[in-house]
Amino acid sequence: MLTTKTAAELGRMIAGGETTSVEVTTAFLERIDALNPTLNAFLHVDRDGALATAADIDARIAAGEKLGPLAGVPIAVKDNFCTVDMPTTCGSRMLEGWTPPYDATVVQRVRNAGLVIVGKTNMDEFAMGSSTETSAFGPSRNPWDTDRIPGGSGGG
Repeated sequence: MLTTKTAAELGRMIAGGETTSVEVTTAFLERIDALNPTLNAFLHVDRDGALATAADIDARIAAGEKLGPLAGVPIAVKDNFCTVDMPTTCGSRMLEGWTPPYDATVVQRVRNAGLVIVGKTNMDEFAMGSSTETSAFGPSRNPWDTDRIPGGSGGG
């Protein structure tokens, strides 16, 4: 099962041709679709963008381009990091619908490394909390026990 592998394992599998970034990304998107209604971990999922990035990485690998060790591996970004192609709300209705005109430095570095951003994760409003219970979009749930909090200001 691809969704149980580490990022390093997935990177090696993609680079070695055992699987493709599109296959891995699709597996994670399907897992998000199945679990997010219960967990509320993601505030935004960028299915089309993620699959387009994954296809681009696969094409670059097929062309023989030397990429980094995590190229093609899916990643989620906490919703307090600006992303030029996805909304950034910081878990607040005040920013609902805002799409930044730039990427945060960490997001640009993730993109440059060839990782596939699948979406933005839930968080306490403006990271003011430690349980992800104060998100304006509802609390996140612990995947191991949904009666418990996931912990942290970014429980997604």
